[in-house]
Amino acid sequence: MPNLIAVDWGTSSLRGARLDGEGRVLEEKSAPLGILNVPNGDFAGVFASLFSEWMKPAGSVCLISGMAGSRQGWAEAPYVACPAGPEDLKRHLHWIEPGRIALMPGLSIEQGEVPDVMRGEEVQIFGAMRLAGLTDGLFVLPGTHSKWATVQGGRVTGFRTYMTGEFYGVLGRHSILARTLDAEAPLDEAMFGRGVTRAGEGKGLLHDAFGVRALALFDRLSPAQSASYLSGLLIGEELRTQELTAGREVIVIGAPALTERYALALDRSGVRVRRFGAEATWAGMRAVLA
Repeated sequence: MPNLIAVDWGTSSLRGARLDGEGRVLEEKSAPLGILNVPNGDFAGVFASLFSEWMKPAGSVCLISGMAGSRQGWAEAPYVACPAGPEDLKRHLHWIEPGRIALMPGLSIEQGEVPDVMRGEEVQIFGAMRLAGLTDGLFVLPGTHSKWATVQGGRVTGFRTYMTGEFYGVLGRHSILARTLDAEAPLDEAMFGRGVTRAGEGKGLLHDAFGVRALALFDRLSPAQSASYLSGLLIGEELRTQELTAGREVIVIGAPALTERYALALDRSGVRVRRFGAEATWAGMRAVLA
């Protein structure tokens, strides 16, 4: 296998890893230069400034996942329709420099009359599959736009996106709730769990969200507690729409602070959880190149 430069280039930041032929991480680096922060749209210049030294050895290949392959990024890499596996991504790589630098295509699916898409998460899913030794399962990728994906026979067969993180930001900073809520407060597990339970009762998110304000008005929630309670409501609403049975395993992939919350929420349903972080991205890149 060739040396692989794996780059996860998102909206607000990018990170990269240099992998050897066996997939071991030799070096990592990151920068606050997501696609919205690239000076003058000079993607090639930013890439060269960060990774040119890594690309010097003969035969080095770079795969770039995430929003760099979107219409607003370096170049648009068209989506691959589900069901899809690593081999489908490999066939549809968008080469910036043939044989050297390529953009990942992302996945799409039709939900009735409404399409859904992911760009970057598919690499994490394939990486977690590789690390966990799975060909089937349910995968959750928390974030601004959380993804729930089903994998069968090593291929993503379906997924749904939830604007959970974005709703938290909007409600916690730009709605009436912002008056009595500390959006930056650390997690209060008890209040978070209370929110998850409330959401599970099925009263409806629009109603439950106003309850955050009402509880604060009656001094039953502090600003810090309100943040965890709202987070629990939103994540709990996600879980309420899933078909979760006790004892089922769910793979959660993402930043530790978020995967911890989802693990806490899923545990209340008796679900078994395995968590992965950045290592899933690098393993997914290797899976595509294999």
